[in-house]
Amino acid sequence: RKMDIFNTYNNSNNTAGFILLGFPCSREIQILLFILFFIIYILTLIGNGSIICAVYWDERLHNPMYILLANFSFLEIWYVTSTVPNMLVNFLSKNKTISFSGCFLQFYFFFSLGTTECFFLAVMAFDRYLAICRPLHYPTIMTGHLCTCLVVNCWIFGFLWFLVPIIFISQMSFCGSKIIDHFLCDPGPLLALTCTRAPLIEFTCSILSSLLLFAPFLYIMGTYALVLRAVLKVPSAAGRRKAFSTCGSHLAVVSLFYGSVMVMYVKPTSGHEAGTQKTVTLFYSVVTPFLNPLIYSLRNKEMKDALNKFLGI
Repeated sequence: RKMDIFNTYNNSNNTAGFILLGFPCSREIQILLFILFFIIYILTLIGNGSIICAVYWDERLHNPMYILLANFSFLEIWYVTSTVPNMLVNFLSKNKTISFSGCFLQFYFFFSLGTTECFFLAVMAFDRYLAICRPLHYPTIMTGHLCTCLVVNCWIFGFLWFLVPIIFISQMSFCGSKIIDHFLCDPGPLLALTCTRAPLIEFTCSILSSLLLFAPFLYIMGTYALVLRAVLKVPSAAGRRKAFSTCGSHLAVVSLFYGSVMVMYVKPTSGHEAGTQKTVTLFYSVVTPFLNPLIYSLRNKEMKDALNKFLGI
């Protein structure tokens, strides 16, 4: 295996793009990983696609909460598609190369979709806050027009957030081995390959990432603190149970996504930084989209009934 890595290093100087090192291991384990992630990918597409179809076909779910959920599932399909297909190809490939344009397209779409997910999670928390804390005003505030505007703005701002830094990074010169010790084109390994340091771009990426991570997260936590206070004032146990069931799914998804992403910020750097980064990225970019349909369908009776009806169960 060391000889394979040595050959990869030697061949990297002759490639026009980059080499995604991925998960260096034996050929047998690479094939097992291919089968595992192929199954996860297909199940993710089926699960999130089923939620979209259930919301579309069941008129009872034609309300802002489930429209946002359908859009979120659509987002998850593209989010996992931005990384997994290329990762599957690399498992079976010997050279593991990715073109310069392909690398930066993956970089852009992966981070833009991830940014859009942060905004969607915040908007979904806002929707639950209105539904539980201001139920009488909910129909007049969360109208179809406002819901559409929120969805459109999530997509627009999500795809604009990292656009300028990515353009600047793509214009830089890259030297050395051109080996990226990751399974996707990530800014950290990419900036390490540049011929000259770019502290301003690194600082800008850090500020944008921190704002994107902590601002929506603090908003969501503040929103759910108000929701919890309102739920505890509900006199009936059945009412509290229903409120917790509608919020529990979203809170579980928020915990999975932000919990894994924040490991990148709170864990001190170590000699295993690259391995930790790959594991954490794998969790929030592949495992979380796979678990989301299970969380929403198991904890939400209306969604479970709609899925059963759609699947003919």
